[in-house]
Amino acid sequence: MTYDNRAEVRKVLIITLLLNLFVMGLKAFVGYSTGSLSLFADALHSVTDSANNVLGLIASRFSSPLPDREHPYGHHKFEAVGALGIAAFLGIACFEILQGAIERIFKGGSLVKVSTSELWILLIVLGVNIFVAFYERGVGKRVGSSILIADATHTMSDVWVTISVLAGLIGIWWLNFQWLDVVLAFPVALLVFWSGWSVLKENLPWLVDQMAIAPETIHAIAVSVPGVINCHDIASRGVLGRQVFIEMHLIVDAPDVETAHRITEEVESYLEAKFSPVRIIIHVEPPAYKSESISFENEATS
Repeated sequence: MTYDNRAEVRKVLIITLLLNLFVMGLKAFVGYSTGSLSLFADALHSVTDSANNVLGLIASRFSSPLPDREHPYGHHKFEAVGALGIAAFLGIACFEILQGAIERIFKGGSLVKVSTSELWILLIVLGVNIFVAFYERGVGKRVGSSILIADATHTMSDVWVTISVLAGLIGIWWLNFQWLDVVLAFPVALLVFWSGWSVLKENLPWLVDQMAIAPETIHAIAVSVPGVINCHDIASRGVLGRQVFIEMHLIVDAPDVETAHRITEEVESYLEAKFSPVRIIIHVEPPAYKSESISFENEATS
């Protein structure tokens, strides 16, 4: 069974795009009025939020899990490609923030001036960011969308960035510590970089077909079915909860093709109950083909 979550993903991305544009406008306004480098960096981070939403809408448009002639395994990896695009945007934002901070240190800049009303505006921005992060993460986990989970990770980094910037501006407003603006730009850059690394680490295994399920786990489920003698050359790929593909050679004790077919269908039903959504390919073999090798790793090292 394959679940197409694209309609719900697009709805969430459109809502968060509008909210991110609102947040970006507020940050840009306050950044311009105060002359704060760290807040300008935060606004740049919000530009990537909006760009990520647009990228997510494009990726979701082409990421149908349903197979067709040109893509018999579906188009689900387009979401992972979109998530990697988010990681790239975060890397660019990190570079821009560091570059601006270093220039401020060596070339100097105008004084930062903060008012109470501007601090209240930033509190509104913080509240919107928190809502967007939890909203996207909740829906992303429920429908199994990597693009929403990746964007929620990005937005959560924006929450911490905004908290850091807000703390610095409070210090400038209350104690006139002008150096706080430049100093806080560096941890902001590190938070942005860490968010990008997290997104990359989560989605790269999907693109390179890393093992999704331990072959020993699949083996244990298969041999628990009556009529199964053993199985070997077990392979799996995909992401649990999104889409998994399983292949194996199954050795059955069956007098005819019909019985062998019934046994394989029972194995498939067990695996589907455990790992759905999943597509399974089973190559049936007679008892004489019994092999002690479970996975390709074992076969290569034996």
